[in-house]
Amino acid sequence: QVQLVESGGGLAQPGGSLRLSCTPSRSIFSVNDMGWYRQAPGKERELVARIPSDGSPDYADSVKGRFTISRDNAKKTAYLQMNSLKPEDTAVYYCTARLRRYSFSTLDDYWGQGTQVTVSS
Repeated sequence: QVQLVESGGGLAQPGGSLRLSCTPSRSIFSVNDMGWYRQAPGKERELVARIPSDGSPDYADSVKGRFTISRDNAKKTAYLQMNSLKPEDTAVYYCTARLRRYSFSTLDDYWGQGTQVTVSS
């Protein structure tokens, strides 16, 4: 079973930075879109940023100019660089990827277990 493994969460001060990473736990054939969602307590899960295998990323309005999503296709890894963090960015951040486990597999969506990001002084 393939899992997406997230790392890089933690505690940051307002105005600070964190960098999240997401990579499959096992070797896979290919990965298409990758993205990050977040869920704050009492709120619905929302899209933060997503990046196709070839194309431009897009962002939630609330993070534009502060967050940057990128990917390393050779490593099949996605990153989320978060700068100028605000207390309202506090949430559990989830990685998602649409990938093909084997060459003969269908494209399926996978999710990570989430990593906590807390922005507080």
